[in-house]
Amino acid sequence: MGIRMRGETWSVRRARTVVSAVAATGLLTRMLIAANSPGPADVRFFQGFAKALTVYGPIRIYEQPLPGLPVYNHPPLAGWMLLGLNALSENGISFATLIRFPASLADFVCALLVFEIVRRRARLGTAVLCGAGVALSPVLLATSGYHGNTDAVAVVCALAAAHLLADRRSPLAAGIAAALSISVKFVPVVALPALFVAALRGGRPAALRFTAGFAAVIAVVWGPVLVTVPLHLKENVLDYTGGSYHLWGLIRFADVLGLPEAAITFMQGSGHLLFVLVCVAVGVRLAVLRPDQLPGVTAATLGLLLLLSTASGLQYLTWAAAAMFVLGPWEGLAFNAVAGLTAVLGYGGRSPVRWSEPVLHLGAAGWFVLAAGLATGIHGLLTAPPVTGPENRSGPAELSAPRTAQPSRSTAP
Repeated sequence: MGIRMRGETWSVRRARTVVSAVAATGLLTRMLIAANSPGPADVRFFQGFAKALTVYGPIRIYEQPLPGLPVYNHPPLAGWMLLGLNALSENGISFATLIRFPASLADFVCALLVFEIVRRRARLGTAVLCGAGVALSPVLLATSGYHGNTDAVAVVCALAAAHLLADRRSPLAAGIAAALSISVKFVPVVALPALFVAALRGGRPAALRFTAGFAAVIAVVWGPVLVTVPLHLKENVLDYTGGSYHLWGLIRFADVLGLPEAAITFMQGSGHLLFVLVCVAVGVRLAVLRPDQLPGVTAATLGLLLLLSTASGLQYLTWAAAAMFVLGPWEGLAFNAVAGLTAVLGYGGRSPVRWSEPVLHLGAAGWFVLAAGLATGIHGLLTAPPVTGPENRSGPAELSAPRTAQPSRSTAP
């Protein structure tokens, strides 16, 4: 048994080394893109935000009009990040390159994280494929290496929270990661209820530690802004619904079908909350049924948010890029291939917010691929055998789904 275990451990280490090497190659590729391309208008906007932050600070920034810049709709931690990047740029490093680094580094970490998540639930080769798929995803190469928004950072923190809670039995760290995810980009808020449900299923001590970690970060990062400019924070960040472009998903289909503009305006305005609530409800229900599959539940919730999104933005494709690999290798490969081509051609066009007809058709195809992948991925979550890796056997019984007579798949430790 000892020899067998050593052989298995060596296999996991070798697989982890392979994924790490591919992830490092992906990071280098992203940074080469960042260093040799100007990026979209968001790069200039972020630089403008960074300059404004040096004047007004990361708290008062929300109440400033900022002429020539769009609304500052980023959570508080993003402001501190921009201040740090601006300080580095004053030492001679290009800000246009620096702004792409956080997302690119997040993709590196996410590739390793997806490998760790999948290897507990599938064959080791599948885990390597999924981890490498994240590292080489054309969606993430384009959105992180070229665009450089903060979506990838928020996604990796959300997936890390689920992994720490379900697989590592570290509820305190999971709560910290969950709070960090919405402190960079508010998008993962749809996954928070599922994470709290899973924490509660782990017993009172786990729930208290998760809540403590979450509350501590919220108090430190969000507290000063909530106390100082709560209404401006709500208007800029919490109530932000995205742009009014008719390029993706439900809004695109409504436009093609000739729905009244008033209906589309409602969907993109106050009506978008209904779609958010659907994402939350699905995530909570899945967390109740399969708390041991919490990383997949979180991934499904993020993918569903993109599917039902009433906003259009090529960078939003990031929400599902790594998440679909958590749900399954074919789901991940299919979505990243179609959406990746959409992103590459979209960024290569006149403007990321003016899609050509071919890109619009690719976007529609990507939406249907995403819908199919979510359907098969969620079905897989519900029918998968209980996770029985060594990390999970040591945790509280409440966090695992009841055992069934289904045979377990071979899972490397």
